[in-house]
Amino acid sequence: MNIYALSSGRGPSGIAIVRISGKDTLKVCKNLTKLTEIKSNEVNYCQFYDPKNNNIIDPEALLLWFPGPNSYTGDDLAEFQVHGSNAVINALLKALSEQDNCRLAEPGEFTKVAFQNDKIDLLKAESIGDLIHAETELQRDQAAKLVQGNASNYYNDLREKLIKSLSYIEAKIDFAEDDLPEKVLKEVQNSIKEIHKDIHKIIEDNKIGEKIRDGFRVSIIGEVNAGKSSLMNLIAKRDVAIVSDEAGTTRDVIESYLNIDGYPVILADTAGIRDAKNEVEKKGISLAVGKSKEADLNIVVIDNSSKSINNEIKKIISKDTIVLLNKSDVQNKQNHKFDADTVLASVKENKNIDSLIKKIKEKLSKKFTSNNTVLITRERHRVKLNQCLKEIDNFLKKDQNKDLELAAEDLRMATRHLGNIVGKVDVEEILGSIFKDFCIGK
Repeated sequence: MNIYALSSGRGPSGIAIVRISGKDTLKVCKNLTKLTEIKSNEVNYCQFYDPKNNNIIDPEALLLWFPGPNSYTGDDLAEFQVHGSNAVINALLKALSEQDNCRLAEPGEFTKVAFQNDKIDLLKAESIGDLIHAETELQRDQAAKLVQGNASNYYNDLREKLIKSLSYIEAKIDFAEDDLPEKVLKEVQNSIKEIHKDIHKIIEDNKIGEKIRDGFRVSIIGEVNAGKSSLMNLIAKRDVAIVSDEAGTTRDVIESYLNIDGYPVILADTAGIRDAKNEVEKKGISLAVGKSKEADLNIVVIDNSSKSINNEIKKIISKDTIVLLNKSDVQNKQNHKFDADTVLASVKENKNIDSLIKKIKEKLSKKFTSNNTVLITRERHRVKLNQCLKEIDNFLKKDQNKDLELAAEDLRMATRHLGNIVGKVDVEEILGSIFKDFCIGK
């Protein structure tokens, strides 16, 4: 079966790109263009026709033809570059749907076929998806490095080392009568310990890779009427939260996904903290305190005219928080002092908010800096690495003079878990969960 799809965004646009891949790709191309000869890996200037009535779909278009296996999918593949009006796109897709053995591709199916044809590994397939969905510079940079194969190469190298060590252990089992040099078995132990150390270092990463991919959680905490919701709206540049002079307006947690100077951030506005009697407000305050504990960074907003500060808020303030002394434009300001980064500002007058944004970026940069060349971007990777580490721990605990066969099985399982990350898998649900978030045409 041949698959086709619109790979660029919906029109109107200057150019639209439609892809088709499968064994009949060349035949379909000739049917739609009336070209007798189509050059591979070159740009073919052409017209596209509707084979049913010979009406011209696009009088000036381009065709790129890539024979398999030297294509993105590994199968024959072609790209049609046509004018990007919805009328042209719809007419071309309709003509493709009427060709024999052609169907619309499922989300991510082109990349899934590339994986199944060993053109890419599973880690790279996931990274392509991340690159497509990247919204900030940090996300783009991380995904681009993964697409280049940095992480795949690293995991494959570790896996090869495990396989080499396993081969020595199995040689000892299979040829028990031939003494394997003691030096070799010692080298195996040292190699396995080194791999254990490397994997442990990757796991102890503060989940930086996942936070870059999903967004850093930043919570706005403070007393009622301190200006938290106004700050949320100002940073988001839209009315996300309701602003009112009435105390306790915010009851639930309100979140907004933002790009703060290249950093992906999930900013949360929370209920004002005070001694409340209303049960609904108490629940909101409880959620606010819980959110502050989960956050990667807390912005504690304090009304600079307040003479006293709630004890619950004082507990939240630490060296890892940013204190925003709001309403610095008022006459009776108090200029409170805290052992934390403090920004004197006025949300109402948009004063010093740029300093707050700069401070947020600095805090996130310092808090989540990692020296690892490989970052875990998905929970699936972390689970497999932990399972691999567990099997290596089992191996290192065993007496290899007595339990050599069981030790070999530990290494075999560790190798399997590591291989699962880059795609040594045969479970269809895993593939489905990865490719379901792709757009159609990729």
